[in-house]
Amino acid sequence: MAEIADKDTGVQSSTPYDDVFRTLLNDCRQLVIQLVNEVFGENYTGREDVVFSPNEHFLNQQDGGEDKRITDTSFSILGVKVGKYLLECQTNPDSSMLVRIFEYSTQVALDEGKISGDTLEVVIPNCAILFLRSTKYTPDQMHIRFQFWENYFTYDIPVIKMQRYTLDDLLQKNLLFLLPFYIFTYDRKLQEYNTNEEKLNALRAEFRMIVNHLNDLEYSNQLSTYYKKTLIEMSEKVVDNLAAEYANIRKEVKAVMGGKILEYETKTILKQGLQKGRQEGLQEGRQEGRQEGRQEGLQLGRLENLVQNIRSLMKTMGWSAEQAMDMMQVSEEDRAAVSSRL
Repeated sequence: MAEIADKDTGVQSSTPYDDVFRTLLNDCRQLVIQLVNEVFGENYTGREDVVFSPNEHFLNQQDGGEDKRITDTSFSILGVKVGKYLLECQTNPDSSMLVRIFEYSTQVALDEGKISGDTLEVVIPNCAILFLRSTKYTPDQMHIRFQFWENYFTYDIPVIKMQRYTLDDLLQKNLLFLLPFYIFTYDRKLQEYNTNEEKLNALRAEFRMIVNHLNDLEYSNQLSTYYKKTLIEMSEKVVDNLAAEYANIRKEVKAVMGGKILEYETKTILKQGLQKGRQEGLQEGRQEGRQEGRQEGLQLGRLENLVQNIRSLMKTMGWSAEQAMDMMQVSEEDRAAVSSRL
């Protein structure tokens, strides 16, 4: 998935599926870890930090000009080891993706490279492509072949085929990141399912299974309410676009998924809470800092920031303090201090 900025207008083009992919990466970033494990055979626990690289790159063109490209799909996973990854999404199989991947991966490597003595050290990220549609001719890997004088090096790029995964695969492997795109597995059957009541009921049952699974994960504290609502919102967005001509499918899926989350409410609440808490927390932190020392004041400011966010979520969403702290992923050592201030 990538965007290309128009040089004159600055307008960026993308598809609804790009938007969903980008939202999942930015707002549910921990979920990408299990996908990385699946694709690259890694063994991350899922609790590692996911850090995105700068998303604006200026690529030099052969005519001497520069193109501004935006990609927010390059990230690092900080665990026992640090892994660098570039994940792209494409609706239809397209080998031209290799050009973009080469551009982005080498530019990311250069941006984060370092000069040691007379040597430039760069790290090419591990790259993969998600194809939402695929055919029997779609390869399992794509390749970039480098030639250095008479030496050749081939860079293999795994291909993730959405249509290869069953719902059981996604749930058993905990590939929650891919759930919003599950409707693509029915891409060639949408017209048939839209008019066949028995098949429509079967499709509804599968989406009910998805919702029940997410509810179970939320109840057992394995998935935050925020992540669950985002997955549901993004699933609806994909169905609305892919099944735009199939009203029965859209109606059934919406009935099961619980309807549209108005104005993506959880995200709006979180942003408002963060903004208010940051302002009030910093103000109190400065006041306390003058009296008790800079370090202690900064700590108080950080805690007050958390408290304001949690109060906002409790008031607007009707959540308990524990639910709000779970959504905010408050650490165990901070919970007692935060609770005493609520």
